[in-house]
Amino acid sequence: MNDTSFPFGLPPVPPSAAAGTARITFSGERRDFRRLIMRGAALELVTVGFYRFWLATDMRRHLWSNTAVDGDAAEYTGTAKELLIGFLFALAILAPIYLAYFLIGLEAERLQAFASVPLGLFFFLFAQFAIYRARRYRLTRTVWRGVRFWMTGSGWSYAWRAGLWTLLAIITLGIAMPWAKASLERYKMRHTSYGDLQGRFEGTGGGLFKKVWWLWLLMWLTGILLIPVPFIYAAMRAIEWRWWVSGIRIGEVSFTSDLRNGAFIGLYWKVIGWCALLLSVLGIWIGIAFAIGYVSIGGGTPTEQKFLLAMQQLPVLLMGGFGYIVAALAVGTVIRIYLMRDLWQRVAQSVTVENLTAADNVTAQGELVSALGEGFANSLDVAGF
Repeated sequence: MNDTSFPFGLPPVPPSAAAGTARITFSGERRDFRRLIMRGAALELVTVGFYRFWLATDMRRHLWSNTAVDGDAAEYTGTAKELLIGFLFALAILAPIYLAYFLIGLEAERLQAFASVPLGLFFFLFAQFAIYRARRYRLTRTVWRGVRFWMTGSGWSYAWRAGLWTLLAIITLGIAMPWAKASLERYKMRHTSYGDLQGRFEGTGGGLFKKVWWLWLLMWLTGILLIPVPFIYAAMRAIEWRWWVSGIRIGEVSFTSDLRNGAFIGLYWKVIGWCALLLSVLGIWIGIAFAIGYVSIGGGTPTEQKFLLAMQQLPVLLMGGFGYIVAALAVGTVIRIYLMRDLWQRVAQSVTVENLTAADNVTAQGELVSALGEGFANSLDVAGF
C-alpha cells in the first residue's frame, strides 16, 4: 500500500476536524454595511431619531448573518417593533422620575442640589440593570443551528455588584478593574445558556491584571500628554477582548483568540481623524451662519450688541441646530463603521472554537423575554450591541 492509500477508500480525518475545531469567519462586505449605515443616518434625520430602532435591527442582522462557525451563520430574530415598544414602555416608567426631579428643582435650588446625588446614583445602578436586561433580550433573539441562546439571573443583583465594584475601582484608581470585569463576566456567563448547554467564564482578574498593568501605569504617566492615550487604550481593549474570548465556555465548547495588541489602534485613530474633520466642518458651518446673521443687522448698532443679536436670530439658531444634528449623525456613522463593524470583524476572525462537537446534540430550551430592558438601555443611552 503506497502513501496515498488508506483503509476502506476513505481519507483520514484531519486532526482539527476530529477535535471539533473551527475558525469563526466573517463574510460581510464593508461597502454594504456602510451603505446601510448612511441610509439609516439619513432616515434618522428625517424621522427625528425614531428610525434608530430599525437601523439597530438591520445592523444586527447584517453582523449576525455574516458571522459563521463551521459554515453555520448566526441569526438575529429581533424586530424593530419590539425595540420601539420596549422604548416607549421604558419612557412611561422613567417619566415620573424625571418629572419628580423637575418639580424638586422648581421647589428649591437647595433641594435640587441635595437630590442630584442620590438621583445620579440611582440612574447609574439603573443603567447597569438596563444593560443586563438588554443582554438578556439580545441573547434570546440570537439563534445558531436552530437553537437559541437564553439568559436568566437578576438585573438588580448584577446592578449592585457593578456598583460596588465600580466604587472599589474608583478608590483603587482603577487597579481593581480587572477583578471587577472578571466577577461581572462570571455572573453573566453562569446565567447564560445555549439550549441545554450551561455557560461559564473561566477568566480571572489576576490573569487580566498581569496583561494590562503596564498599560494602566503608562496611561497614568502619559495621560497629561493625550497623544499616546488612543494607542494605550486601543491596546488595552485588544488585550481585554482576547482575555474575554478565551475565558468563555459554553458547556464543553471553548474559545481562543489570537487578536494582536495593535489590532484596534488604526481604528481608533481613524475615528479621531474623522471626528476632528467633522467638528471643523461644523465650526465653519456655524461661523457662516453667524456671519449671515451679523451682516443682516443694520448699521448703527454697537458691535457687542450686534454679536448678541446675531446669535439670537432664528435663522442662525436653525442653521446651527441643523449643523449640529448632521454632525452628530455623521460622527455616529463613523463610530458604527469603525468601532462596531470593523472591530466586530477583527475580533470574530481572531477566534477559534474548540471542541465544537460538544454542541452537536443540543436540546432547545429557554423562554423569550420582552424588549423592555433594551428600551431602558436606549432611554438611558447605554444600549450595547
